Amino acid sequence: MSNNFQTATLGAGCFWCVEAVFQNLKGVEQVVSGYAGGAVKHPTYQQVCTGATGHAEVAQITFDPEIISFEDLLYVFWRTHDPTTLNRQGADTGTQYRSVIFYHDEAQKVMAEKSKRETDASGLWPNPIVTEITPFTKLQPTLLPDSD
Repeated sequence: MSNNFQTATLGAGCFWCVEAVFQNLKGVEQVVSGYAGGAVKHPTYQQVCTGATGHAEVAQITFDPEIISFEDLLYVFWRTHDPTTLNRQGADTGTQYRSVIFYHDEAQKVMAEKSKRETDASGLWPNPIVTEITPFTKLQPTLLPDSD
């Protein structure tokens, strides 16, 4: 195991579900649920649920690229949620549940765009992928609904 950890931030519906998918992968050091991509500095769960803050529910993944690559994480990402539904995963609806990749550097941006194109062209999903690819700015770790 190296000490050269990297970070990936992915939104694929409910962050607890996304966290559960990634936390047991070999090479993943830590997964933190939270909100990213919005304009409110410290949003509450209630604020995010209104859809007015612009945040997405995300899992921020700290991983060892010598064991699991960013491309490997994207492979799992594309196959563990429906990236063709706009602002919805299953019964969860709203902009906070959108499919999104928040890239941390130019290399991640290029890999995410390539992976999206290839996955879209592969026929894995019958409808076009609507996943956003956008720069990461800040993670607001999750606060439980009544822990303001």
